[in-house]
Amino acid sequence: MAGSRTPDRILIAGASGDTGIELLSVLRPTEIAVRATTRSYAAADTLERHGADEVIVADFFESADAVAAVEDCDIVYCALGTSPGLRHVTGSKLVDRTGVINLVTAAIAADVSYFVFESAIGVGNSKAGLSLPTRLLVRGTLRAKQDAETALRRSGLGYTIIRPGKLTNDPPSGEVIAGEGGDSVSGSIPRADVAAVMAAAPFTSDARNRTVEVVSRDGLADTPKRCVDIDWAYDSLVAGREHLRI
Repeated sequence: MAGSRTPDRILIAGASGDTGIELLSVLRPTEIAVRATTRSYAAADTLERHGADEVIVADFFESADAVAAVEDCDIVYCALGTSPGLRHVTGSKLVDRTGVINLVTAAIAADVSYFVFESAIGVGNSKAGLSLPTRLLVRGTLRAKQDAETALRRSGLGYTIIRPGKLTNDPPSGEVIAGEGGDSVSGSIPRADVAAVMAAAPFTSDARNRTVEVVSRDGLADTPKRCVDIDWAYDSLVAGREHLRI
């Protein structure tokens, strides 16, 4: 395990997105208090129905909102992302960069124990895992996520960066293939699998301070290379709070 303190409250930033909703479902059986953020007041009831104990409406382009969101939280799960549009190409005003970096900065000041960031295959040294036409279509977002990854690695926080392949709404496969850099793995993965891996990361010693690419076995687009064997601590998440030690 990554440490010895029991988490009392965790934050899901970007909880109203598809991965954020899946994270709420994964964390709901635990006894940890879950604070969820959204940019829309209209989403608050939905997040509470999915298991959020507390909902905060936050705009992470505003540093003050990031500070308020992380207050008294032990773990931050960051699932922030930009809706489809031209900004994915141009890279202008992306929460994938500014919002995530504001959240990392706030987490440092708040003495957060662990930070989990959902990035993407195609970022940084994993660009070979994404086709060139797709990289061109989302090049602005990839650069933004790379800047956010760099900020997190330099922050001094305990972290895991998860780079999923193409996200789907399929049921969870339960068979996640992880790689580390280059063209190690490529393909697709259900959001439910990404959420399970993210949720388990702070309690998985093999995932500490690592950046990994993940796809599902059924979603593999090619023969995987340089796979890494990570024993994700899924059991810790469903066994109850007494087993969640970080």
